[in-house]
Amino acid sequence: MSRRLIVSTTLVALALSACTTVSEVSSPINNYWVGRSAGEFFAKFSPPLSDVDSGPTTIYNWRGGYKRIKLANGKSASVSCSAKITVSQSYTIRDISVTADRPGTTGSSYCEELLVTQAQ
Repeated sequence: MSRRLIVSTTLVALALSACTTVSEVSSPINNYWVGRSAGEFFAKFSPPLSDVDSGPTTIYNWRGGYKRIKLANGKSASVSCSAKITVSQSYTIRDISVTADRPGTTGSSYCEELLVTQAQ
């Protein structure tokens, strides 16, 4: 009987461990841009490269911020930022997912420096 209890308890534990909830960490980029107009974003940082309709939203592939910067370690680097920008039918930004990034002048993300610090 105890072996049966151990097996059933193990099965229940395995089933419950598969049901984990992962909370999404909000990025400073999303904190700043979600809810704002995509027109404002594209006017400030350049138009998107392409777009794909996805039901009630459009996903834009964007790349911009081409620049040569001096890194914290004193070296120079050519940088840019790439992102997928999800926009509602009303042209409001719903999500920005960075797809390519490099270290910036003051931190680990050039995209954050470009899209948040320079946007303000």
